[in-house]
Parts: sequence; structure tokens; C-alpha cells
Amino acid sequence: MNSSVAARAVNLEKKYGSGDTTVHALKGINVEFAAREFTAIMGPSGSGKSTLMHCMAGLDRVSSGSTFIGDTDLAGLNDKKMTTLRRDRLGFIFQSFNLVPTLTAAENITLPLDIAGKKVDKVWFDEVTSRLGLTERLSHRPAELSGGQQQRVACARALVARPKIIFGDEPTGNLDSNSSAEVLSILRTAVDQDEQTVVIVTHDPRAASYADRVIFLADGRIVHELREPTVDSILKTMSGIEDL
Repeated sequence: MNSSVAARAVNLEKKYGSGDTTVHALKGINVEFAAREFTAIMGPSGSGKSTLMHCMAGLDRVSSGSTFIGDTDLAGLNDKKMTTLRRDRLGFIFQSFNLVPTLTAAENITLPLDIAGKKVDKVWFDEVTSRLGLTERLSHRPAELSGGQQQRVACARALVARPKIIFGDEPTGNLDSNSSAEVLSILRTAVDQDEQTVVIVTHDPRAASYADRVIFLADGRIVHELREPTVDSILKTMSGIEDL
């Protein structure tokens, strides 16, 4: 197994329903996500991009084929081992923030480590929260924070645990352009400076342009890939896919 591959899918299929109502969400996907690289997944609505990410992250079981985190085959894990893998090796940033309303920002950030019974690296915690501009907000609860601040807390939660891969499902979907740019810069720094791996699903060409690579899905299949993407090259590719 190539150590430079953080995650991969082999002949990945995902179906919902049965008989005449079967929906083939993913159709034989083969893809690798390189370690220490930022990948964006794009495609028209219903193309399977969120399903792909959820299968790769062990949030959804595959119908057939295989998904790997490093050299771990997710199909071989029971629910308890899957939960442990997600907690110890993966970080998640969702559009809806997923913060616990009764906890402070600091408590939300350290929650995965606290649940795992792991010690918080205070120096790293201070660096991450300072980098994210949260130092003065750590005692605030989510309701006392703006949307951008809440998403920065979600980013800090993903970064502080030092996961192998950070998965983001429309991580800037609920943010204004300034907050969106901040979050994307944070994820770019996580790759460039902290040698983490980032995979996001997005419909926003500006967000995808922060990535090293963009994968395009249509009708459950990978149909195109861009390296060193720009907003213009992404828009041109998307326009071609939607005309298929």
C-alpha cells in the first residue's frame, strides 16, 4: 500500500432502495486521495458527491466495492471499530457546524479528545485557536458566536485532534464570502503547514479553487479531474458537465 495515499475507493457502488425504485448513487468509483493534499469534489446536484464522501469517511456503508483509510479496509470494521477509526483518524466539518449548544467553544473543540480519553496538547490547542482568531471567544457558547465563528470552532475541533484526514461537506455553505475565505485559508494551511489531508464536497468554484485537485462527478461516476484549478477552469468544466 502506497503510504502517500490517505484514502481510496475500489469499484465503489452505492445503491438506495430495491427493485424498480433502486437509485444507483455511485457506479464503480475508483479514486485515490493523496496524503498531504487538498481535494475538492464537485458535480451537479444529485451527482453523488456527498454520498462518495460519506462512504469514504465511513458515515455510510457501501453496497459493493471497497473503501480504505490508509491500508484499513472499512468493510472489515464492526460499528465499534468504525466509530473508533472515525474518532481517532478522521476530522469532520459540516455545513451545519454540529456544535453542542450547552458547551463552550473550548469544550466543543476538545470534545472528540475528551470522549476518547486523550490528553489535549495545550500548545497545539493554543496555536490552532490563535490561528483561527478564537482566543477571545473560547468561553462563549455557540449561540453567542456568529456563523463564521461557529465554523471556525468546527475547524478547530477537526484540527486539534490531528486527524489523518479532514472531511468537509459543504464547509462554507452557510457562510458569507469573508468567513468562507477564512475557513478555506485555514484548510489550505492545514495541508501546506501541518501536512494534513483535506477532502471537501462543494458546489462553490471559489471554494474548490483553494484545492490542489478537483474531482468532478456526474450521475454517480467520476467524469473529469483538474489539477491546480482556477475559478475559470472550474466554471468551464462544470458548464461542460451540465451540458452532457
